[in-house]
Amino acid sequence: MNEQALCDIRQALRDRCPASAKPHTDKHTRQLLLYIFAVTRGGLTRLRIIMELSESTRNPNQLARALGLDYKAVTHNLKVLERNSMVSKIGDDRYGALYRISDLLEANLGALDEVIDKLSYNLEKKNRKKVYH
Repeated sequence: MNEQALCDIRQALRDRCPASAKPHTDKHTRQLLLYIFAVTRGGLTRLRIIMELSESTRNPNQLARALGLDYKAVTHNLKVLERNSMVSKIGDDRYGALYRISDLLEANLGALDEVIDKLSYNLEKKNRKKVYH
């Protein structure tokens, strides 16, 4: 996880969802977004997948190539996102199925700004050197 990737995602998100267009996110959805993207391992990878899918529908192989990730890592994270209603699968084909961001996530894309803040804070905390006296 690196700070530059978070900055790039934040900018892309702000370009897509201006501050004036951010809807109010209910407490449950906010907690779900924070859990999926900021609390559990793999949050930045899932966030990168979401940003790719916000541009167009893609299959796991296309996502893996675009993000420079292992195919299995992408499929694992897509399953996590699908179980939590963040993405929707189009088609039943195991290998060629396309994924898109879900209506729930589409309606709450603006709330991902808080998730990025949390990820950034976690990254800073992790990178701080521990000094023992």
